[in-house]
Amino acid sequence: MRSLNFLKGGLRTAFAAAILSILVAQGPSLAQDPFRGNPFAEIFESIKGAVVNIDTVTMVRRSLLPPFFDDPVFREFFREEWERFNRVIPRRGAGSGFIVREDGYIVTNFHVVDGAQKITVTMSDGRSFEARLVGKDPEFDLAVIRIDGRGLPTVKLGDSDSLRVGEWVMAVGNPYGLEHSATVGVISAKGRMIQVGGRRFQNFIQTDAAINPGNSGGPLVNLNGEVVGINTAIIPYAQGIGFAVPINVVKQVLDDLVRFGGVKRGWLGVHIQDLTPELREALGLGKDVMGVLVGDVEEGSPAQRADIRRGDVISKVDGEQVRTTGELVARIRQKLAGDRVKLTLVREGREIVKEVVLGARPDEETVGTGSDVESKLGMRVSEITEELASKFEIPSSVRGVAVVEVERGSIAEARGIRRGDVFLEVNGLKVEKLEDWNRALARRNDLFAALVWRKGRTFWISMRLS
Repeated sequence: MRSLNFLKGGLRTAFAAAILSILVAQGPSLAQDPFRGNPFAEIFESIKGAVVNIDTVTMVRRSLLPPFFDDPVFREFFREEWERFNRVIPRRGAGSGFIVREDGYIVTNFHVVDGAQKITVTMSDGRSFEARLVGKDPEFDLAVIRIDGRGLPTVKLGDSDSLRVGEWVMAVGNPYGLEHSATVGVISAKGRMIQVGGRRFQNFIQTDAAINPGNSGGPLVNLNGEVVGINTAIIPYAQGIGFAVPINVVKQVLDDLVRFGGVKRGWLGVHIQDLTPELREALGLGKDVMGVLVGDVEEGSPAQRADIRRGDVISKVDGEQVRTTGELVARIRQKLAGDRVKLTLVREGREIVKEVVLGARPDEETVGTGSDVESKLGMRVSEITEELASKFEIPSSVRGVAVVEVERGSIAEARGIRRGDVFLEVNGLKVEKLEDWNRALARRNDLFAALVWRKGRTFWISMRLS
C-alpha cells in the first residue's frame, strides 16, 4: 500500500511538472495571469477617467397645510398666510454622466438634471466642478451639461445600430452614491418601448447589466471600450432588466443640443394606427401588405403637402420596412426638421413613393427649448399665439412672451409666477419674441428682473438665482 501511495504521489508530481512546463512554454503572460481573456478590467481602466458623478440641488416646496388649502383662490386672498406655511427646501439628487469633448461637455439623462438649481460634477481623480445646463432633449431623456476645463479625458462613441442581442456590455456609473462602479451583462433586446413617468420612450436597448439609482446617465460600453448607450431606466420589480438610450440617438442630436439648447425633431403630421387583420380585410388589402394605416392628415402639415391621404398605408421609411405605429414613430423621431424622407405607401392596391420634407412640431416653433436660467427658474415661456391669447385672455395690445408652464416647488412658483402671465421686459430689455427673451436671459445668470402683465395689471418681480 505504501508503494502504491508513493507511486500516486510521483505521478501527481510528474503531472504538475508537465503542466508547469506547458505554461512556461506558452509565455510568461499566460503562466502569470490566470484571468487572461477577460477584457473588462482594461475597459474600465480606459474609460473611468471620463465617467463623472453628478450631484444636484433642486428647490422644492413643502407645505405644512392640509391639501385643500393648496387652492389658487386661497393663495390669492391669503398669500401671506399661505407663504408662511409653504417653505421651499433643497432636494438633493445624484446621477452619472460621461465627457464627450475635451473642453468639458458632458452627456447625461435629462431627468438627472431636470429643474436643478445647482449641478456639481466630480471626476474620478477627486476634482469637483460647478456645471451648467447647455441643452436638453426630454423626448429621449437626454441632456448636455458643461464644466470649465481643458484637455479632459473623453469616451469614444460606438455604433448602437450594429449591436447584437447576446453581445457583452458593461455599465459604469455611481449607483446609490458608490462612485465608479462597473457591472457586466449582455444586450437582452433592442428596440424596446418603455413607459417612464407618463412618457413613452421608443427604441431603447434592454440589458441585464445591473443598473441602479445613481447609474442614470452613465455609459453602457461594448468590448471595444466604446459607449453604445446611456443607462436610463430600470423595472423596479424585476431583476436584470434595465434600459439604455442608443448612442446613435445622442450622436445625431449632440451638435443641436450644444449649439441651440434643444432639438427640433421631424414632424410628419399624420394620425396613425396599427393595421389589424380586421382593418386589412375591410380595406381589401392583401395579407402580404405590412405597414401603418393613416387615419387622418393634419391641415397644413408636411404630409398634406406631400399628398399623403387618409387610408394610405405607410409600409417603408427610406426603404426600411415598418410594421407598427411604434416603429414608424421611432423612425420619424430620429429625423430632424428639414430632413427629407422617402415614404413607401400602399394606395388602392398600388405601391407609390412620396418624398416628404419634415417640419418642426407646431408647439416647438413657438415654445422655447429652455436655457440654464429657465431651468433654474422652473418655467417655460412661449410667443403669444392666437390659441394662447384666447386661452389666457391676453388682448392683442399686449406684446411679450407668455408663461405656459410653471414647475411645482420651483423658484418661479415661489415668487408667484402663474401660467398666463406675460413678460413685457426682462433684465432691462423689451421682450416681444423668443429671440428677445433668450437675449435678455443671456445678459445675467445670477439675477432675473422682469415687468409682468397679468389680467390688465403690470408689476415688477426680481429673483436671485445664485
